[in-house]
Amino acid sequence: MVHPGAKLAEDVEVGPFSFIDDNVEIGPGTKVLDHATIYSYVKIGANCTVFPGAVVGAVPQDLKFEGEVTWVEIGDRVTIRECATINRGTKASGKGVTKIGNDVLIMSYVHIAHDCCVGNHCILVSFVGIAGETDVDDWAIIGGGTKVHQFSHIGCHAMVGGMTGVNKDIPPYSICGRVPICYAGINIVGLRRRGFDSNVIRNIKDIYDTIYYQGYNISDACARVEEGFPPSEERDNILSFIRGSKRGIVRADDLLREKGAIE
Repeated sequence: MVHPGAKLAEDVEVGPFSFIDDNVEIGPGTKVLDHATIYSYVKIGANCTVFPGAVVGAVPQDLKFEGEVTWVEIGDRVTIRECATINRGTKASGKGVTKIGNDVLIMSYVHIAHDCCVGNHCILVSFVGIAGETDVDDWAIIGGGTKVHQFSHIGCHAMVGGMTGVNKDIPPYSICGRVPICYAGINIVGLRRRGFDSNVIRNIKDIYDTIYYQGYNISDACARVEEGFPPSEERDNILSFIRGSKRGIVRADDLLREKGAIE
């Protein structure tokens, strides 16, 4: 069932028993497979695939929502697997839109709540749930079953281990996991796969060693990094992220901190 007010590119494929509501825009090459649901106020880009059981554009699960017009905006080449749910934004947040970037993989049973912003090339593994107004930066990967507290921020190229509860911000280029969640090193494998030079990777590691393992508080550690490391995109991303964090960044693993202090 496709509402006559929906705007679909000529080559969009819509499977049987799917529902597409009014005020929906879908770009060329996109496939909406059987039993998928796309409610009003959704924009989907080109060459996306929406799998059976997925629900895109349902009203937010937020008591502050008053029926206002808000949106879901999805970029190009996004895959939304079975039974994933992506909710619209809210007026109360000041955003009014939930955004998904380009080349994103959203696996089965993922929930993306109101006013979240997911960047480009991200992977959200099955059963991930990100609460309202969470930001996930480019190239981040969130492991299966992970739950993310509202207003959290996950940095670029970061990887969060599966079955984790995220209640602090995850710094860029890092690996975080365990229970309770903590910093466990940098995402060396991911950075190598994305073409980062070995010297750049070593520099990132040295920056985080200074922040986490040399006994400074966060503000002093950032000052130390700014003074002791030459300007670079990676250094500046890390400092900007930490200084802009509203929830605070995850703590270090206690054993690694002790090891760093001894060395």
